[in-house]
Amino acid sequence: MAYPEAINLPFNSEIISSRFTQGKPGGPDAADVGYWVLLQGDSLLLVEAGLYRGDLPIALVPESRPLVFGEWDGEPVRLCAVPGELNLPQPFRAVAWTELPDDLLTLYGLARQILYWEKMSSHCSRCGGSMERIPATWGKLCAGCGHEHYPHIHPCVIVLVKRGEQFLLARKPEWAPGRYSLVAGFVDFGESLEECVVREVLEETGLRVTDVRYVGSQNWPFPSQLMAGFVAQCDSGGILVDGDELEDARWFSRDDMPAALPPRRSIARWIIDRFAIGSASAGAAVSEGDLPVAAKGA
Repeated sequence: MAYPEAINLPFNSEIISSRFTQGKPGGPDAADVGYWVLLQGDSLLLVEAGLYRGDLPIALVPESRPLVFGEWDGEPVRLCAVPGELNLPQPFRAVAWTELPDDLLTLYGLARQILYWEKMSSHCSRCGGSMERIPATWGKLCAGCGHEHYPHIHPCVIVLVKRGEQFLLARKPEWAPGRYSLVAGFVDFGESLEECVVREVLEETGLRVTDVRYVGSQNWPFPSQLMAGFVAQCDSGGILVDGDELEDARWFSRDDMPAALPPRRSIARWIIDRFAIGSASAGAAVSEGDLPVAAKGA
């Protein structure tokens, strides 16, 4: 599938805007039965090809209290996790998130972020006290010291560096053989996004870049990143791999591609297709590999 703009990528809410309306927690539980987003490890539980609708079977014991987080197709939708070792009753089946269609993948990603926040915000990181929900928000208030906490979204940059018709791709040692992607990293204290691009490229590859241009972003729920995509021009320097984050970085071109690229559902691949290869259909024979699971692997 081609994605016209970055906003059309999975994990961005535009994908499900016609079917899903997000709600805030803390209100009265919805009276209607509605749908369920049931997570088991890295999988989503489906019935046939869609979400389960109805009363939760007794055999599906949730790990935490189900949480209404919006409406799906006009009906309440709840989320909860079920134990990984639980044997699923018929007709449920666990579908790995990498195999989900774009709409269910996006809903899965949102649910995953919410459950991660709920897990990480059970106690105050300031004093260790218990937390209470701040009405009509995802925020929480410490019952002990009164400090307010809100969901932590971690900004990251991911950048395509160009040099004429060539473009820079890099690889991490834990990736499958032959797979390359873009330089990426977390924003540091006191940095703008553009400054982070310059620093990350220099630290990881020894190259200095200029003309840093923002091109789009993608929510990345592993566990809670926001990937901001950029294209930059190589200004000076020779490739000198840091040996920490990366094991290799090199210049490629349309006629000299690596054996494997990121999958088309990632902003890394979207940037490569749009600003390096030149079209969403180019390079279709290149293996997509597995979806990355960390910000610096995107």
